[in-house]
Amino acid sequence: MVKNKYLRYLPLASLFGTQRTRELFQYNPTILPVREEAEDVKVFVYDYDANYYEEHTLKQVTDCTAFKNNDRITWINIDGLRKQDVETICNEFGIHALLTEDILSIGQRPKMDDVEGILFCLLNMLYFNETTRTVETEQISIALGKDFVISFQEDGSRDVFDPMRHKLKMANSKIRQRTADYLCYSMLDMIVDNYFIVMERLGEQIELLEEEVIHRSNTRSLAHVNHLRKELIVLKRNIAPVRELINGFIRSESDLLDDRTTKYFKDVYDHIVQAYDFTENYRDMMMSMQDIYINNVNLRMNEVMKVMAIVTCLMAPATVIGGIFGMNFEAIPLLHNKWGFYISVGAMLFIPLIMLFLFRKRGWY
Repeated sequence: MVKNKYLRYLPLASLFGTQRTRELFQYNPTILPVREEAEDVKVFVYDYDANYYEEHTLKQVTDCTAFKNNDRITWINIDGLRKQDVETICNEFGIHALLTEDILSIGQRPKMDDVEGILFCLLNMLYFNETTRTVETEQISIALGKDFVISFQEDGSRDVFDPMRHKLKMANSKIRQRTADYLCYSMLDMIVDNYFIVMERLGEQIELLEEEVIHRSNTRSLAHVNHLRKELIVLKRNIAPVRELINGFIRSESDLLDDRTTKYFKDVYDHIVQAYDFTENYRDMMMSMQDIYINNVNLRMNEVMKVMAIVTCLMAPATVIGGIFGMNFEAIPLLHNKWGFYISVGAMLFIPLIMLFLFRKRGWY
């Protein structure tokens, strides 16, 4: 598994970073993400046709050669990537060296290639971490050949293919009746469907945050807004290129794709377009929430300034009266009157009351 905090932002550095930033990511080995060799590699083989099904757990990738050209459909799922193992199985099944490099790379943009009789696609599976409330990614590479599909996963502890494994055990399931391209479609369909689960969890977070911003706008809610905006950037960056990937399968003229399967890829394309539209809607909602936060802050500031202005106005008569009676003149009205002090203090209180009445009547507060 890749462990590097810069991995999430590497595509942004390559697209929007300065020349210095790109050089930093390119040449500094302490920052450039490097794939760590998996300590444990698990190989699962699902060998089937309409009337036959078997699961195998292999200890070595070299054992996969027994399932080559056996007139059945074979799905080889490799959990954990080691360079030697990946190169071995790719050489055995005729996967080009350029595709092998893509499998071993990290931070790749989702894409689809047709190289020497192999249809290859690379994309990310998305998960929502309930603890940290972040979107986590796992790169998966899928190679479709004649009667086989090989998938390469980084993390063997999780994936989204359990429903498909269940269908493979059912003799009357559609996936057992079709060719390997339908298996490839099913994998892509489940990956895309899982995007909606992640977006649903983000949507719930956005709804809760919207209530918080409207009723309790503070620096904490602003931090939540910025946090969700970053997660939406990760989501959009992983979803948007998948449209081109699926469209590549639709437009492909490869013999590996049955004409009957094309309509299924079109259905996946519709789903990924819908998912992209959701990300755009969520982004607009986050921008609106940020505007609401700013407006609420400005409104509170205006309220504070209004109160301060009213207090200042109410204190003005007292200031004027106090200033007049504090002047050093001998001939000051009421200076020697025994009621002079009480009359001046009463004026200081009475005039602000009249001002409050007038402010209220004009609707200033």
